[in-house]
Amino acid sequence: MLVTNLTHANGNDYLSQRFSKAYAFLAQDGLDALPLGRNEIDGDDVFANVQEYDTVAASEKQLEAHRGYYDVQFVVSGQELLQYAQLNGLPECQPFDEENDFGLYETPEQCTNVVLRAGDLAVLAPEDAHKPGCTLGSEPCHVRKIVVKVRA
Repeated sequence: MLVTNLTHANGNDYLSQRFSKAYAFLAQDGLDALPLGRNEIDGDDVFANVQEYDTVAASEKQLEAHRGYYDVQFVVSGQELLQYAQLNGLPECQPFDEENDFGLYETPEQCTNVVLRAGDLAVLAPEDAHKPGCTLGSEPCHVRKIVVKVRA
């Protein structure tokens, strides 16, 4: 997993052409005006899902993971807590959905908490289970986020 601010993203190892397209997309102006849902970047190799939601307590969610894509999770506005754990050995909560590249997993006792604020991003590899959208502190926060999916 890579957690950094977008201004430092090009200094990391995630610099393949696909990741460069993701970072360039996130660096453009007007992210707050993009329509919700899928936004095309490079077909099924790189695309963006624009989301808005209110954060919830981490205890109300399960970890998720993907096999075919990296997630580049970028907070446009708001703030959230993202929990992270290595996927290896985590019990599944339901069978993995191959068509939607999505699985849910039990949260271990020990996981890493990462705070994401506007302008921050986290890059999560297929081996990274993650729980985004968690409330930081006691009050929910409205978040606008873009998750760029980069084919593994």
